[in-house]
Order: sequence, then C-alpha cells, then structure tokens
Amino acid sequence: MRKTLLLLAPVVLLGGCTWGINPDPGSSIVRTVWNGDVSGCRDLGKITVSVMDHVGPFDRNDIKVRDELQVQARNSALSMHADTIKPLADPADGSQPWEAYSCGNHHEGSFAPPPVQSPGAQPPPPPPPQSGGFQTYPAKGG
Repeated sequence: MRKTLLLLAPVVLLGGCTWGINPDPGSSIVRTVWNGDVSGCRDLGKITVSVMDHVGPFDRNDIKVRDELQVQARNSALSMHADTIKPLADPADGSQPWEAYSCGNHHEGSFAPPPVQSPGAQPPPPPPPQSGGFQTYPAKGG
C-alpha cells in the first residue's frame, strides 16, 4: 500500500503544475474575440496550438488547459503581426484551432497598441506629485 502511494504521489502532484507556457512580451495587445464579428478584419491565417491535457491517466484541469491554449495562440498571433484571435472550435485532446486577424483600431471594442516613439524622442514628463490630500473631520459628539 505504501509503495503504491509513493509511486502515485509524483503523478498527482504534477497534475496541478503549469507547464511553463508564458505570454511573450507584447502578446498582451492581441485580443481574443469569442463571439464577435471580425468581418472588418483582414484574415491572416489559421493557428493550431496544443498542450498536454493529461498526465499519465490523470486529466489536467480544463481551465488551465484552455488558458494555456489561449496564451500559445496569442503568442503565435503576435509573430504573424495579428492583433486579434478567434477560436474556431473547442479544445479537443489538448489541441485547438484559432484564426488570426488584423483588425487595427477601427474594430468595435478593440484597442490600439501603445504608440511607438521615434528614436531620440523624449518621453512625456511624469504628472506632478499630488499633495497628501488628507482631510480630517471632527467626530460627532454626543
């Protein structure tokens, strides 16, 4: 009995781990459209991403798997110069197809990436510091 528990412990502990799938720098500008209209966008192509959805006989947490698939799709979209992704189907066996689009800032609900400064341009000055702004009121006496 003890041997079985010792053998299963690492597998169970690994089931809760993340697999090191992190957002690439800049991928935060890629937005995900779940049900939205992308008719005004330029289609840049299909992305298919995959992650491990089980460890041995144990299934990984579905939310973590979906999150990692979205992170990978956003990372891939960034390398395609896309600013929007849309899932084409639900995840199956740890894999999910996505479509990548370039929508620009004309698409409803989208946002523009931060402006790129030209070399040598001075950044805007920081806002002036504010005073303490504290105000006290007398306690209501009785």
